[in-house]
Amino acid sequence: MSRIQPDVNRFRQIVRGKVREELRKHLGRQELIGREGKRVVSIPIPHLETPHFVHDPGGQGVGQGDGKGDGEGQKAGNEPGQHILEAEFTIEELAAMLGEALELPRIRPKGRDELDSSGGQYSGISNVGPESLRHFRRSYRYALRRMIISGTYDPTRPRVIVDRADRRYRAWKPKPKPSANAVILYVMDVSGSMGADQKELVRIESFWLDTWIRSHYHGTRSVFIVHDAAAKEVDRETFFRIRESGGTVISSAYELCGRIMAERYPPQDWNLYLFHFTDGENYSRQDTEKCLEMLSGQLLPAVNLFGYGQVESYGTSGDFHEALQSRFADDERVALSRIPDRDAIVDSIKTLLGRGR
Repeated sequence: MSRIQPDVNRFRQIVRGKVREELRKHLGRQELIGREGKRVVSIPIPHLETPHFVHDPGGQGVGQGDGKGDGEGQKAGNEPGQHILEAEFTIEELAAMLGEALELPRIRPKGRDELDSSGGQYSGISNVGPESLRHFRRSYRYALRRMIISGTYDPTRPRVIVDRADRRYRAWKPKPKPSANAVILYVMDVSGSMGADQKELVRIESFWLDTWIRSHYHGTRSVFIVHDAAAKEVDRETFFRIRESGGTVISSAYELCGRIMAERYPPQDWNLYLFHFTDGENYSRQDTEKCLEMLSGQLLPAVNLFGYGQVESYGTSGDFHEALQSRFADDERVALSRIPDRDAIVDSIKTLLGRGR
């Protein structure tokens, strides 16, 4: 077992290298994130085979390599099909590979979360505790002082006896550690023009946005908001599965975002990321102007980044992207992208995360 282990480890490194090389190609694939667990994601790699022994049909011994066969087309055969290897990676490993593949800059956090992470050290002193934590110098000092006060200390025979009452122990003293945490607010248009294909693009891109941002913070919280003519907060599963219809009033979503941030996540304590996905159709020009004013006066001053991704739906003109472009083209807090199909996901991710905010 010890002899083969270096070969196994070397093969694992080859697998990781292969995934890293082709990650850009995998980014838009649903099967990549379909097996997501708590902290591990399985990636199917159809280009590599695990090392194995193959018996030579001519009886010349054993070896490794491709077998011979005459199976073709839909005819039955006795040859194995293509081997697909599933490599498991932690979210942290995927985030690192994502940054390398897209050459993303590191995020620069601001502020801190008011909920500090626990920490501390044995800097306190107590009268009780385990003997393994006894503080020798403190115990000796208390015993010496007691003997001097009682007159039992003899300088000519400097012997100090530590009684039970003299013993002092190191005690754990909590010391809060400031933790830079983040909140990601995902907003999605679920009006009648947003179909299953559009939501699938949002799901895949949201996974990678989540992966990259979480890699830069000790803790990250997610808020999911859907809107048509009205907005509401939902859980993650509902966010990607909900089926709605009707018109679109984008300002309703921005108003809800503003309330959530003000009541639960004040910007002086949290790193806030707001991502809005829609097909760009809005109820009226008046509401679009209202959205622009809300972004300029309320939302943008509070967030690290406002990312807008516009998918394409049949029969829609989608002019909200142009409205944002004309108002915020030079604002480094705003990142705008179009996502017409899966092939555009890679460039959209780089556009949204390339600011390093």
